Amino acid sequence: MSTSADNPFAALQRVFHEPNRLAIASALAAAVDGVTFSELKEQCDLTDGNLNRHLKALEDENLIAQRRETGSGRPRTTVSFTPSGRKRFVKYLETLEEVLAHAAAAVGADNAARKAAGGAAGLRPARA
Repeated sequence: MSTSADNPFAALQRVFHEPNRLAIASALAAAVDGVTFSELKEQCDLTDGNLNRHLKALEDENLIAQRRETGSGRPRTTVSFTPSGRKRFVKYLETLEEVLAHAAAAVGADNAARKAAGGAAGLRPARA
């Protein structure tokens, strides 16, 4: 069995890897004091229900905290990383960088081999 040092893919945390949760975590990472539910909903282009579902998954892992403030006007919910959640997200990003570096190196090696064999090298851009 390979370790995460041998296989960085094993260290990718699924809770962050889902695209909407990655967007949520990225928005939270940029806001030390947290982000309101409404702002997060708008930034991530999610419905109330979808955002709530993803926040619950993150909260179940103790990655985020939600603060509900009442006062004048409507109640306001602010979402922020827990200290351990921020650390885990940073670790996830480091692991993702490592995985992407391996992929880039593999593509580079493949391109070099094709070039040496006289074939076309490089990725072709998508047609518009």
